[in-house]
Amino acid sequence: MDPRNTSRECPECGHTAKENRPTQDTFHCQACGRTAHADTVGAINVLNRAGLVRCNANTA
Repeated sequence: MDPRNTSRECPECGHTAKENRPTQDTFHCQACGRTAHADTVGAINVLNRAGLVRCNANTA
């Protein structure tokens, strides 16, 4: 699982941009306006990606 841009991608609308992270600890989506701590956003995105990988895994 590629961790790139996990703290720059909005978990609400999916918009990814370096401008979404104006400071080291701040996340502010330029598309939908969601704000949060950048580490929280990164963790949400990692969990979402892991869940998608698990859902799409072949359980045979």
